This record gives sequence, C-alpha cells and structure tokens, in this order.
Amino acid sequence: MQKRCRCGDVMEIKLRTVIYSGKVEIDNVPIFSCTSCNQSEVIPEVKPDLTGLISKLGADPDKQTFSFNECNEWADLLYEAKASKSPINNSFVEGMLEERVNRLLDLYLLAQTLNEKEWMTDIEKRLEQISRRTLIT
Repeated sequence: MQKRCRCGDVMEIKLRTVIYSGKVEIDNVPIFSCTSCNQSEVIPEVKPDLTGLISKLGADPDKQTFSFNECNEWADLLYEAKASKSPINNSFVEGMLEERVNRLLDLYLLAQTLNEKEWMTDIEKRLEQISRRTLIT
C-alpha cells in the first residue's frame, strides 16, 4: 500500500481531512503522503467520487462536514483496515476487498428480491467504486 514519491522516498496511505473552500471538511479521504517532502495526493481510486462531491457543493458551499468513507467504498475499506490495527498490505486489503464484494453481492440479491430499485442502484455504484483496482494491481 505504498507508492514512490517524486523525491524518491516512499509514500504511505493515510486518511486525512480535505478542506474545500475553507468551509467544508471532508473526513477520511485516502491519500498518499510522503513524510520526507510533505507531498500528498488523493489516491486514484477515490478521486472521481471526491471531485464529484466537491462539484455538487458548488463554488460557495455552506459550512459542513462529510465522512467520505460513508460515500466511497475504497475509503470505507481503508477506514476499516486502519481501525483493525492490522498491518495494511496488499494481501490484507485483497482479503477485505473480496469479503466486501461478497457482502455487497448478497445485499444486491436481497434488494433484488425486495424489488428495491434505489437500493440496487446504490449497491451497483458501490461495486463500481470497488472495481477501480489500481491500488492493488
């Protein structure tokens, strides 16, 4: 769960608060962070959802706070991994990922049985988020 920084050091994944427009706090955003040069960047798997959230807020948003892990599966997966206090490596995340996909597929079958279209759409979106796998590959 690392990336090489432009300075040559290793960037680690951390969950940080992103502040937008000086008013909106978006907690638990997964970023790569370099302790040597203080460079940081949002991990590619969550970038589309973060930019989508920011665009929905508009140019002059009200003061508010979001927990990004509540609207993004990668952020939630990494949030849970961090909470487990286990060493976060590729095989650990791969196992969590498989478990999460299975859980979402079970929920999808339940939503389908109940004919809950909105729930099914939400689960499809979450599965699509997980399909962004550049973090592992």
